[in-house]
Amino acid sequence: MVKQQTGGAAVSKQNEQINGSRKPRGDRLRFPKGRRVDSESLEEIESLLGHVPARDGLIESLHRIQDHTGCLRHRHLTALAEFMKLPLAEVFEVATFYSSFRVVEDDQTVPEMVVQICNSWVCAQHGALHLLEALVKNPPGNVKIRAVPCLGHCAGAPAAMVGMNVMDHAAPESVMDAVQRGDTTVTLPGYRRLDAYRREGGYELLRSCREGKVGFNELVQVMETAGLMGLGGAGFPTSKKWQIVRGFEGPRYVVMNADESEPGTFKDRHCFETDPHRVLEGLQIAAWAVEAERAYIYLRDEYPGVRAILETEIQKLDEAGITEILIELRRGAGAYICGEESAMIESVEGKRGMPRHRPPFVAEAGVFGKPTLVQNVETLFWIRDIVEKGPEWFASQGVNGAKGMRHYSVSGRVKEPGVKLAPAGLTARQLIDDYCGGMAAGHTFKGYLPGGASGGILPASMAEIPLDFGKLEEHGCFVGSHAIMVISDQDSIRAVALNLTRFFEEESCGQCTPCRVGTEKAVKIMENPEWDRNLLKDLGDVMADASICGLGQAAANPLRSSYRYFSEEVE
Repeated sequence: MVKQQTGGAAVSKQNEQINGSRKPRGDRLRFPKGRRVDSESLEEIESLLGHVPARDGLIESLHRIQDHTGCLRHRHLTALAEFMKLPLAEVFEVATFYSSFRVVEDDQTVPEMVVQICNSWVCAQHGALHLLEALVKNPPGNVKIRAVPCLGHCAGAPAAMVGMNVMDHAAPESVMDAVQRGDTTVTLPGYRRLDAYRREGGYELLRSCREGKVGFNELVQVMETAGLMGLGGAGFPTSKKWQIVRGFEGPRYVVMNADESEPGTFKDRHCFETDPHRVLEGLQIAAWAVEAERAYIYLRDEYPGVRAILETEIQKLDEAGITEILIELRRGAGAYICGEESAMIESVEGKRGMPRHRPPFVAEAGVFGKPTLVQNVETLFWIRDIVEKGPEWFASQGVNGAKGMRHYSVSGRVKEPGVKLAPAGLTARQLIDDYCGGMAAGHTFKGYLPGGASGGILPASMAEIPLDFGKLEEHGCFVGSHAIMVISDQDSIRAVALNLTRFFEEESCGQCTPCRVGTEKAVKIMENPEWDRNLLKDLGDVMADASICGLGQAAANPLRSSYRYFSEEVE
């Protein structure tokens, strides 16, 4: 009786019989699997980056390569992986996750310029789709035309981005003219610079904190009395957040969330483009309050002008000896999901912007697993005013039971869109009539989105509800970051809901099935002449109940509110 071979030896013997004799082991090692690094590409990467970045510098390194070459070729990604000693798959997965990065084959021809056209709902209602069609039919030279979800210029709809130059009220002629002139550079607005800010008492509060004239408990009490909350959308009390983060053992970090990528939202850009040091002082005071060792500013990539302002002014702060901690400006790469705080922290660490499972929350385990304070731009903007003018002053500015002032981003069918500084708790009707000059000529108020793309849609008959945290939830909506998008009688609710759902489909990170598949299925159903209400309801319920983060949980809000308040249009 012959004994059978078992395990790996038997399998190996069978493979030899099928495939013939095996190659010598030395030959296999001489020609490893996967992409091979060529010395020329490696030298290019070494010359461009200078030194080997830390692991969290991967996204910044990808930006530097693309800024220099116009794209990310496979050979450069392979060389970067070798240079940083990272798995090649890890470099490729990060490069292909973010929409700002253009990954191409080595022999692929790259256009001389990229022109991006915003196709979010506000821009679409102002002619963006016709603009896009005209440019695609008659492209101005060797230029790539891209439709993108949002550029943060909703008040100037339709918006276009020619290279790094963002154009408001774009038209085919103006875009083509900018391309032909090579007008791709960043245009900086007239903002308040460091010297002017300091002449008006800027950074005196920060110095008082550092010198012990203002104590932590005193500052916390001031913020609590003022009622300052997180103004990025969650509305969590700022004073409580500081206490929670400070209660965990250090080192601690602060991250400023300046990744406002949701259609209809552009107030953070306004704060930076007018009074950046008010935000930067607030950032350093918050860092002092939680005893943070480092601060990060996570800025969306579509704001090159803001990036230029911050790079210039942070350098001036360093030269003036005002900064006592390192402030790092981190450039986003085109991912709405990174507005979610844990996904943003993953991106700060140089990874794909995938939301984390919680607990633990970022206050306990944020950047590099350390306690992290995440604050919105507008929240930090108000700190100095609250202390100097008094918490009672700030609290008294609100109406209808709300506290404080707000920067409302108003866009859509109004006569004067833009950022409106107005009392918290204002109604949509008051905002339109008293701050926006009323409805645009020839348009009748039909409805509004009280909280950007994810905040739901309400009819004009419900425009007397205060725009504040906790006031809209019973109606299936929320105020979020106070981005008000106004709809008129000339707009289709079906078109609005479909456009917003397409946005969520495009921006889903794909990590969880309910959001990844749910948004895709919802779009396909909504593209049909007849909507399957029961199936859409089921999809919305699953996304809301089972998605990991707020994107999937809120993705069905426009659809749900359309059925609830505009049933005659969507049935």
